[in-house]
This record gives sequence, C-alpha cells and structure tokens, in this order.
Amino acid sequence: MRSNTFHLAIEAGSLKETVKWYQSVLGCEIGMAEEGKWQDIDFWGNELTLHESEPRVEKSNDRNRHHVAMGKVCVPHFGVHLSLENYKQVRANVEASNGFLDTPYIRFEGTDYQQETFFVEDPNFNVLEIKHMAADS
Repeated sequence: MRSNTFHLAIEAGSLKETVKWYQSVLGCEIGMAEEGKWQDIDFWGNELTLHESEPRVEKSNDRNRHHVAMGKVCVPHFGVHLSLENYKQVRANVEASNGFLDTPYIRFEGTDYQQETFFVEDPNFNVLEIKHMAADS
C-alpha cells in the first residue's frame, strides 16, 4: 500500500503556544493528540506532529544559511506550495502577526518555475517556507 501523505515531527517548545500559532496564523486544523506530549497538525494534507519540548528561548544568530541563486536560505526548513488564494491569506496572517523571517519575493521570474515565496519562524523558531507556484494559477 502506498501513501502520498508526508509526515514530519518537530520540537514545538510550548505545545499550547505553538499549536495556537499553526491554527491562527497558518490556518491549519488539528488532528490526533496525546495531551501534553504531541499534537498532529493537518499541514495542507500532510501530517505535521508537534512535540512538546524545552522551548528555545531565542533564535540563533548564527543560523545556517546556504547561498543559492536567489540569495541565502535557512537550512533546515520545511514548507508547502499553496494555491494563490491560500498563499495570500497566509501571507497576510503572517504579516499581521509575528512577521517574516525573509520577506516575500519572486524567484525564477519569467520561467515555468516562477514562484512567490517567504520564510517565517514558528514560536519555537522552526523555519518554514511558504510559496505559490505561478504555473498553478
């Protein structure tokens, strides 16, 4: 049997605070949970499991950034490709809440791979990339 649903488990710090952020800022729905230990998040059809952990008290000033064609991106990170409508809503929510790690910009302009993308941190300083592929419009 095959599955095309991706699963990722990450440290969430304060589970209560981080789950609230994924719901209110990103608009994700919650799934199964083990009270005080972990919470599944429906990450646009994928399973993101947030694990209660010691909260990171501050983000690292020495983030590992890799130089690529469009600049320096944080590694590791994870993310999602969204429809234009969902992308615009999440972008507005992020801008109105904790703001961007790397502000929205367009990559590969004028090609079949054109995309608008931004990077954001969750409350435990996990880095996410949110993007919209122009070809999907």
